Amino acid sequence: MNDEIRSPRRNLQVVRCASVFAAFLLITAVTLNVSGRVFWYQCGSWVPWSWDIWSQHNSQHLIDPYFFTHILHGIVLYGLLYWLWKSAPVSKRLLTAVLLEAGWEILENSSLIIDRYREVTISLDYYGDSIANSLFDIVACALGFLLAARVKPWQSVIFFLAIELLLLLTIRDCLMLNVVMLVYPLDAIKQWQMAS
Repeated sequence: MNDEIRSPRRNLQVVRCASVFAAFLLITAVTLNVSGRVFWYQCGSWVPWSWDIWSQHNSQHLIDPYFFTHILHGIVLYGLLYWLWKSAPVSKRLLTAVLLEAGWEILENSSLIIDRYREVTISLDYYGDSIANSLFDIVACALGFLLAARVKPWQSVIFFLAIELLLLLTIRDCLMLNVVMLVYPLDAIKQWQMAS
């Protein structure tokens, strides 16, 4: 009997969480559209991914190498929100992480951050994300959060480090370098990254 009562209540919680998640995505898409972002890169190709960070396709398709850094955002946000707000249900912490990531996507596509990327990082031709790319980056964050919620903390750390190493080896960039270069750019790192 108790399982019968919990099941509909849990289903209702899942529906509510999914509805709020969808609302965050919609609000982000509308905000980005109003600020001049295009839904999809006008290249004539509907391929959902782009792996070349040096092309104009980067940050324009659903998935690019930086998609994986957004998964890492989710892992970091899970740990941070667990530490700060352990008493909250996972669903509330997930929605908080998604809200923070949506806020970052809006800020990241502002002229302030776009110009900063172009001035101090290897993203010399960065003109912002497409709306589709931003929405998938938010989904990636949610996936990272849910992954961290299901595994042991040491497994999250190993996964985080493995993704960082893989990105360093394949594109000479990763989440930690991205943060360093935005906050305190080092010319030696930029030169190493551009010597591909």
